[in-house]
Amino acid sequence: MQNRDQELHVIFGTGPVGLTLAEQLKDSGKQVRLVNRSGKGQVPAGAELVAGDALQSEAVRTLCQGAAAAYHCANVSYEQQVTIIPRLQESIIEGVAAVGAKLIVTDTLYMYGQTHGQAMKESSPYAATTRKGQMRAKVAETYLKAHSEGQVRVALGRAADFFGPRVLNSALGDRVFPAALAGKSIQLLGNIDLPHSYSYIGDVARTLALLGERDEALGKVWHVPVVTPVVTQREMAQQIGKMLGRPVHIQALPKLALQAAGLFNPVMYEMIEMFYQYTEPQIVDASAIEQAFGLRATPLEEAIRATIQWYQEQQVNVQGVSV
Repeated sequence: MQNRDQELHVIFGTGPVGLTLAEQLKDSGKQVRLVNRSGKGQVPAGAELVAGDALQSEAVRTLCQGAAAAYHCANVSYEQQVTIIPRLQESIIEGVAAVGAKLIVTDTLYMYGQTHGQAMKESSPYAATTRKGQMRAKVAETYLKAHSEGQVRVALGRAADFFGPRVLNSALGDRVFPAALAGKSIQLLGNIDLPHSYSYIGDVARTLALLGERDEALGKVWHVPVVTPVVTQREMAQQIGKMLGRPVHIQALPKLALQAAGLFNPVMYEMIEMFYQYTEPQIVDASAIEQAFGLRATPLEEAIRATIQWYQEQQVNVQGVSV
């Protein structure tokens, strides 16, 4: 019988989720193989990095041979998500199923659509009207169907907006922390005084690792722990300012600003249909994973301190939207 501490765990994607998960798994004694298209990049000490195309099921099968679990943390260019993510799902399911490994998937909240302030639970209906939301709903249903039909053992970790070390492409990413550190105005979106749930990147990784470890978690969707109590964007900015010891000035971007930027920037254009997330409360109920496994969110002060420290170390340049 294989020592579980020496199991091979394969991670597709070397973005913030994949790299943070790799650290988590290495710390627990696992063998970790990270996969991206180029086979290049900085990875945690002791982790293996290889080149592979997750859109090719045969490549997925080969890379996952002998693995106990595979984690789908691969990112897709925002403007290509609707077309690429379903193809990526098909190849990863087929490849992972062929070797009998568990499949743990990083997921979003898009399928819930507009909630009008109601808390999102794992049992909430999929009511998305956007292209990306409807695609995410179909993808989630396909994963769970694959599990129920015995094709592959699957669990989904569904996270709110990320923040934390390595997280750049986020509403609380490179348009917030570098500017705050430089004493410049940070850029937030929409109504900054509405409750808005956030998931710390370390908690995303801890959730995915737990789902890969616990067989009783399979066949289900689990919400990643979120900052509690729920805060507003303004309150997050105030917490950052408190940690820095000086006020943080805010530029709140309306939808019109994204529409103008979207004329020249395809990513900004694709964000427009999802802007409702910043014009109504976004509240996530993550109590199920706490009740089942005791997993709680990292305290906000600790999470912000770690995020600021990472940005200070990286000396990331401010990247603002010209509006």
